[in-house]
Amino acid sequence: MKTKVIKANARSWNQKLKELSYIIKQGGLVAFPTETVYGLGGNGLDAKVAKKIYAAKGRPSDNPLILHVADKKDVELLVCDITPLERKLMDAFWPGPLTIVFPKKDIVPFEISGGLDTVAIRCPALEFTREWIRACGVPIAGPSANLSGKPSPTTVEAVLHDMDGRIDAIIDGGVTDIGVESTIVSARQNKIIIYRPGGITKEMLENYASVELDKGLTSSFIPPLAPGMKYTHYAPTSPLVVYTGDTKKVENKILSFINKKDKKYGFFVSEETAALLPEDAVVFCWGSRNNQQQMAHRLFQGLLYFNTNVVDEIIGEGTSHTGLGLAIMNRLTKASGYHIIVEST
Repeated sequence: MKTKVIKANARSWNQKLKELSYIIKQGGLVAFPTETVYGLGGNGLDAKVAKKIYAAKGRPSDNPLILHVADKKDVELLVCDITPLERKLMDAFWPGPLTIVFPKKDIVPFEISGGLDTVAIRCPALEFTREWIRACGVPIAGPSANLSGKPSPTTVEAVLHDMDGRIDAIIDGGVTDIGVESTIVSARQNKIIIYRPGGITKEMLENYASVELDKGLTSSFIPPLAPGMKYTHYAPTSPLVVYTGDTKKVENKILSFINKKDKKYGFFVSEETAALLPEDAVVFCWGSRNNQQQMAHRLFQGLLYFNTNVVDEIIGEGTSHTGLGLAIMNRLTKASGYHIIVEST
């Protein structure tokens, strides 16, 4: 199979929409951009397509897939009921990077929901992506468009690295905006539970109800319930160790690896720490430590950087667990295999 790359909103886009929607209607797979990361899309109501998605990703079939809809009204066809709190969240954050877990109707195959009686749904922010979903006429099942366990793609090049020849086409929407996946929540009994932190922060959700973190986010011994979070995830090619806590102590700890000769070290750090490293060091600077939006935007690009700039071990610099930092540290925790070292004052 040769994977086509089709530029979004380019000349003859209406014709391209027909071509891309036809692929979905024929049971094919199309990678598509969202404001978070690129998704790997197929007909979300077709059990056979779900199996094709799992096969393309090399992903276990008990790991649920998120359904993407073009409009809020589309949810009614897929779920048993919608609570008042769920409606408030949909009105506040859709279209946008929030995924809500609902009790599903039988129209949603168990192959899509990972065998569960619930289905995770979101409405992505990019208008041309929603335009394509409307043209398809079905909700689009869309996990991230990478091989299972690897960093999620934020560029077409990253999608091609993992998916070239495995899928029919890619919609090229450029670099994604947010850079980490959507926040996944349940919103039942007037309480919000975060299953996966993402572009919508805990602090933002607290304006609507009390918020709890799923226990799987805080313990390596409890399996998380969110799509894409059940197994090892986001891992770069080389082992990653992340230092966080007191800024000065973290800085000093990272700098202590400069003169070590036992391994070839790479550094995944803030621009403040990068400025202190020698010019010949293998460094990916992911932004100012005071700008979590910038850090989130470049997070997966940084992890993928070390696939082509190979080192024996990656030394990473973490951030706080507030705001977008909760999502950033969640991804780094998974990427490092829970190898997070806190430097306390």
